[in-house]
Amino acid sequence: MEEISFVIDTAKEAMDKALDHLDKSFVNIRAGKANPVMLSTVKVDYYGSQTPLSQVANVNTPDAQTLSVQPWEKNLIPEIEKAIMVANLGFNPMNNGESIIISIPPLTEERRRELVKQAKAEGEHAKVGIRNARKDANNELKKLDISEDELKNAEVDIQEITDTYIASIDTKYQAKEKEIMTV
Repeated sequence: MEEISFVIDTAKEAMDKALDHLDKSFVNIRAGKANPVMLSTVKVDYYGSQTPLSQVANVNTPDAQTLSVQPWEKNLIPEIEKAIMVANLGFNPMNNGESIIISIPPLTEERRRELVKQAKAEGEHAKVGIRNARKDANNELKKLDISEDELKNAEVDIQEITDTYIASIDTKYQAKEKEIMTV
């Protein structure tokens, strides 16, 4: 019985990781409001090594449509500007000599629909991760030396857990879709 709960716990861990990944992916899909996380993927060439922007500068949101990047060393401003452009996030950074200002353009209806598609794709990707965890768990259960009834019961338990996680993904996707489409 202990082996069965180990397999189920392992499956839950894998499913939790898929949900965590979905949450991180959804944060990067912007809904028109400025958020410092929008620049989380930007890497700056800092003395020869690629360093996350958050480790070389402060990123703030003075208002809902603006990001402000305040580097800790002024000589990094051109490097940060270049890194933001290279990241291909669709932003146009402006350098005022002290910091970098990024105006977040309002989203068009077409862009909103693209973002919803992107969110849906991320949701489907997470569902695949959940289903793979279920498949792996069921395969592990079949390797165990347990009775047919125990196997069936454990498979039912794993399916119920899978259904719960899939429903959670659907709920998160619907919330993100609403957030994106709200003007």
